[in-house]
Amino acid sequence: MERLGERLGERSAARLDTILRHLSPRLAAAPAPISNPTSAQVSVAPHSGRFCYTLDNAVLSREQRQFYEDNGYLLIRNLVSDQDIERFRKEFTRICRREVKPPGVMIMKDESRKSEFGQSESVVNKVQDFQEDEELFRYCTLPEVLKYVECFTGPNIMAMHTMLINKLPDSAQQTFLHPMHQDLHYFPFRPASRIVCAWTAMERAHQDNGCLIVQPGTHRTALKPHGYPQWEGKTNKLFHGLLEEDEKIPKVHLVMEKGDTVFFHPLLIHGSGINRTSGFRKSISCHFASSECHYIDVKNTTQEHLEKELQEMVCKKYDATDVELKDIWNFRARLVQGERINL
Repeated sequence: MERLGERLGERSAARLDTILRHLSPRLAAAPAPISNPTSAQVSVAPHSGRFCYTLDNAVLSREQRQFYEDNGYLLIRNLVSDQDIERFRKEFTRICRREVKPPGVMIMKDESRKSEFGQSESVVNKVQDFQEDEELFRYCTLPEVLKYVECFTGPNIMAMHTMLINKLPDSAQQTFLHPMHQDLHYFPFRPASRIVCAWTAMERAHQDNGCLIVQPGTHRTALKPHGYPQWEGKTNKLFHGLLEEDEKIPKVHLVMEKGDTVFFHPLLIHGSGINRTSGFRKSISCHFASSECHYIDVKNTTQEHLEKELQEMVCKKYDATDVELKDIWNFRARLVQGERINL
């Protein structure tokens, strides 16, 4: 971290100072949850035996735990309120219009739409790493979300990766198609079983506007090699996908209503289709991990090429050298509940 800090220079000194403050615990435990959501589409009969992917508590039913055990995801209907979603939507719009400029936020745009739509949500397809935006980061501290996150991570919870995706109307070039992938490909921390993504639909997500697509049960497989897909048209930076996809594994389109939230394992193979409608498909998400997880060295693994790609991006942006993948994740990580231990 010091090697990186020494080379950041005056331009980004303020940003570094802001982020480094979050390398120490800063948020107290979230208040007790007050909602009583129910799981949807849980019909798998439970069987006796030890659960590997959820922890013992009174939140999940045995049927819900078994569904996650078998499938690697769990959909909770109507979890996040319309009021909170509207606040997130307004903050996203302010960021698109450059009315606010949170430090550290990465904004991905479709530059081909800029001349027609200017600085607006019609151009921005993703706001990533919003851990310094207090309004959007509220999502990561919602009691109704953390209530479920704790079932997977335990009580000491870090918010590791944040995104608000605004899937734009797409073209035949499939610009915003995200290939099937495993999120663990991006993460240099383990164990995978103590990591979970919370993904909330900010409006109805369905097959026509590019809802999530999952391959149930693939969370029980190993991390597979990833890279850029070999297809025609534009490929988005860091939108890696499986190098070899097993077409025999069934795919499920997760149709979700506004406020529905799906929790899924980082090894679950998933992706999303293109948006064939004239509107947007917004979602907000965070990958959480137990603070007791530990960083690993990705050299000589399938993740090594990702580290090199990210190193090049960071060094170019901050005029830095000697950056490791875990340094980048340390910048993003922020405590949301309990005690900060390793991450």
